[in-house]
Amino acid sequence: MTIRSFFSTALLVALVPLSVQAQNLVKVTPLGGQAGEFCRFDRALVFEDPNGTRILYDAGRTVAGADDPRLGKIDVVLVSHMHGDHLGDRHNPVPNAGSCDKPDISVSALPNSSSVNIAVKTGAKIVTGSEMPSFLANKLKLAGGDEKNSMLVRFGGMQTIGGVGITTVPAAHSNGISGDFVGQRLGELMKEAGVTAEAGPATGYVLKFSNGLVVYLSGDTGITSEQKDVVGKYYKPQLAVINIGDTFTTGPREAAYVINELVEPKAVIASHANEVATQNGKVIAGTKTEQFIKATNVPVHVPLSGKTMSFDSKGKCAAGC
Repeated sequence: MTIRSFFSTALLVALVPLSVQAQNLVKVTPLGGQAGEFCRFDRALVFEDPNGTRILYDAGRTVAGADDPRLGKIDVVLVSHMHGDHLGDRHNPVPNAGSCDKPDISVSALPNSSSVNIAVKTGAKIVTGSEMPSFLANKLKLAGGDEKNSMLVRFGGMQTIGGVGITTVPAAHSNGISGDFVGQRLGELMKEAGVTAEAGPATGYVLKFSNGLVVYLSGDTGITSEQKDVVGKYYKPQLAVINIGDTFTTGPREAAYVINELVEPKAVIASHANEVATQNGKVIAGTKTEQFIKATNVPVHVPLSGKTMSFDSKGKCAAGC
């Protein structure tokens, strides 16, 4: 064997595993308020399985409606709970409208919601737990979609769609449906009385991807014992997405405790910070996001809008982080 052929063969052997590995990664793309930044209302993430199945998690207010060109193909829409900043009561007119500290969310999605409008436009399934599926099924029907695309998965059960396993897990948070989403006279009466309709417990999710990666999505939650016994011990996620915004959910130190002591993933993506967390893609000193990073024992990935992160089956970021 010549030296040239030896090195050619060695290069080919080295490249094949990399090629196979690249095809076996879960891609995570934040759809936030400003390209390259982590901003106040940022919740939405798109997960793409190696087989091409695409899942939108908590569309919120930063996805610019069903026509947002960043969406592409969406197969599943997840809604952790019915609050407007997750279900989507209003949204940007176009991607990156406004600024990180003053987002333009002037377009109303009421009474349907951004999540329902996106599901109708893309033909996606909406997968939720508690008492949310029946309400969302009716919304799909009224919006011209298929009510059967609202699918139930309660705690302990699992739906498999496009090769991805999806289940709900407990979250400690409220889950009222506002009168704005109910609409018509009943919605007006609810608003006048200051009451919301009850949609059952809020949820988080556990996703099982085809490459073996298990991901915990916290939704909005405080610290719960289920994070250790159900999520950590039973589902054993390698990657977590956790809220860090304080007041309405766990704060940065509480979230770090959940990651370090309860769930114990190999890596975590910060979410729901309710702040201008970055400038020019760099974490701002003194922010809750910085506090969370400093208090957490595993790699913390900041979801910069539009920047795709790719994870292997063990939760290690292979690109984009």
